[in-house]
This record gives sequence, C-alpha cells and structure tokens, in this order.
Amino acid sequence: MLTDPKLRSQVDALWDKFWTGGLSNPLDAIEQFSFLLFLKRLDDRENAAERQAKRKGTTYQPKVPKEMRWGYWTQMKAEEALSHLKQVVFPGLVNLAEDKSSFAEYMKGAQCKINKAGLLIEACNLIDQMKISEQNQDVQGDLYEYMLGHMQFAGRGGQFRTPRHIICMMVQMIDPQPRERIGDLAGGTCGFPVNAHQHILEKHTSPAILEYDAEGLPHHLIGDMLTDDERKFMKSKKYLRAFDNDSGMTMLRIGSMNLMLHGIESPQFYYMDTLSKSFDDEREYDVILMNPPFKGAVDKGGVHPTLPSDTTKSELLFLHLILRALDMGGRAAVIVPDGVLFGSSRAHVELRKKLVEENRLDGVLSMPSGVFKPYAGVSTAVLFFTRGAQTKNIWFYDMAHDGF
Repeated sequence: MLTDPKLRSQVDALWDKFWTGGLSNPLDAIEQFSFLLFLKRLDDRENAAERQAKRKGTTYQPKVPKEMRWGYWTQMKAEEALSHLKQVVFPGLVNLAEDKSSFAEYMKGAQCKINKAGLLIEACNLIDQMKISEQNQDVQGDLYEYMLGHMQFAGRGGQFRTPRHIICMMVQMIDPQPRERIGDLAGGTCGFPVNAHQHILEKHTSPAILEYDAEGLPHHLIGDMLTDDERKFMKSKKYLRAFDNDSGMTMLRIGSMNLMLHGIESPQFYYMDTLSKSFDDEREYDVILMNPPFKGAVDKGGVHPTLPSDTTKSELLFLHLILRALDMGGRAAVIVPDGVLFGSSRAHVELRKKLVEENRLDGVLSMPSGVFKPYAGVSTAVLFFTRGAQTKNIWFYDMAHDGF
C-alpha cells in the first residue's frame, strides 16, 4: 500500500495529465509511464555508476549514450524534447536491448504515444519529483501497484486485473516455498508472481524486521532467513516464469516493470500464447497461480495437440493446460467462471471428472460477483488442486463478501 500522501497525489496528478492529454486507454497510459520510468531509472543508474567511479578514482565507460540520457533531453524545450524522444531515444532502445538482463529487452518496438509536448514535460517533471530511485524497494513497488490500481480493466477478451487482496489470499492458501518453480500462464500485470515472491520473502524475514501497513501488507522484506542455495535458486530462470499474449507487448512491458520494481531485476516474462502449439511446458512447475482470460472460444486449429479437441472454451483449456504443466504433486490456485463448476456439456463434465478422479481437488471458493468491480456480472470461483494426488475431502467455501 502506498502510504505517502505526497506520492499518492503525484501519481494521481500524473494519471490525470495522461488522461486529459489524450491517453484515455489505461493500458497506453501505464505503458507510457513505464517507458518514462525505465528511462529515468536508466539515467539514475548511470549517474550512480559515475559517482562510484569518481570516488574510486577510476574512469567510467558509459553504457548509455549521452543523447539518450534523461538528464540531457528533459532539459530541452518542450517541442524539441518530444521530437528528440521519438526520433533518437526510442529508436536507440533497440541497441540497449542487447542487455538481456534488463527491461530494455522488452522495449523493442516501443512507440511513444505522447503527442503533446507539454504533457511530456509535465510528466517528466512529476517523475523527477517522485525521486523513485531514492525510494526503498517497498515504496517503488507500492508506487507502481498504486498506478496499476487506476487500471480496473486489463486486457481484452474478458481478462480482468485481479484485485490485489484476492491475489494475496490465493498465494497465502498455496504457500509457495523458496525452492519451488512458480508459474503464471496468463500473466497480465504479473500480480501473482510479484505476490508469490513477496510471500516467500515475508516467510523468510525475521519477525523483528517486518512491518505491516494499514492493509496488512508486509514491508522490509529482506529474506534474511533464506539459505544461500535458496537465494541462488530465486535468482535462476526456473524460479518465476510468466507468459502473456492477451494485449501484445504492452502487457509484457507493464508486467515486467512491475516485477523489476519489486526487486526481480531479470524478469522471466514471455510473449507467448500458452494454449498454442508453440508452448510445450510439461511437468515444469511446482506452483501455478492464475486468473486466465474468460474470452470464450479460441481458434481450434492453433490449440496444442495435448489439449482436448472437444472444446474451444478457453477456461476449460487453461485448466487442462495447468494439469499438464504442473509436476506431480504440484499445486494450483486458479480463478474460473462459475460455468466451469456447473456447465453440463461433455467437456465440462470430463474436466470436473479429471480434477476429482485423477488429481486432488482440495477446495472450491465461490466469490461474490462484485469482486471484479465495475464488472459485477462476472461470477467466479477459485479452484485449489494438486496434480496426481487422490481426492478425499473437498473444502467448499462461499465468500459472502471480499472485505473491500
């Protein structure tokens, strides 16, 4: 939770300026904010490296050309700065993408959609005032989460941004561990990977260090109780992986920035249709946390051959995909529309049979329709299940109110 009233007001002001400046699509506004934030962080990183070299009496070889530096082009007159950003800075990001460990990898093909010079300068001034690089990691992540909170609808074809408190509840129920391979096969803004990472850090940070804000969210997550092997694994490519193709590269950039600002510097977030023939992951994950898009039918010809051919409903196909992708004994928490629970088609019945007879359906949590405000007509539930185990007792819970 972003508790600093000054930062909240600055984010609100920036959002309003984007909105009145012509960026009425929330995805576009947050994507452009991410671009500017990346450029500012890049310049801050260069400045820090230069200061360190000066202290050591060594010469620093710049990684970012002068003409691309935030401190260079933001000092230009408004019209000149906008032209420079579009003609020099954005095209130059392709060269920076050679650094595979940075957000630059996701900036390929990025377009500046800010067309008003005054808006650009006002946005840059507000970002300067936020002093993001001087904030601790908790505040950086909270700031971006607060910005994402302005985006109630994320994606197309029925994909909603999952409320943070629902994500936290699902993560706590699954209780991911430091050495587990965690995945989200429809990543969106990467709320599930971010919160899974924070959950692990919280459970492995000394209680005396932890602090909780008004919403009960933990801070000062340093993971001081993690072993060296656990830390090493959490920096590997196997630890957190997410995939998305619902909103093109836009969601990839937004989700990647969300991961970075929460301390995951090399985000494993890929542009991929996980239902397609191109996605072969099988028994690759110990934990899967997801809110798949409820977009109805998918193109039958493009679906992976290991998935059922008797349905094109995405919510059913995703559940079959999760069962394929989970390792034996792997756990999942997945948001589904109520139709998955009550549908009478052969595909619906066969899926429920598979969940109960070939795996362990641990629990079904029915959520109130107002969870995805303002889209209150969507009735959903969370399924908790374990691959390959035996179903004995199923925990059913009817959530009367989500508390928000």
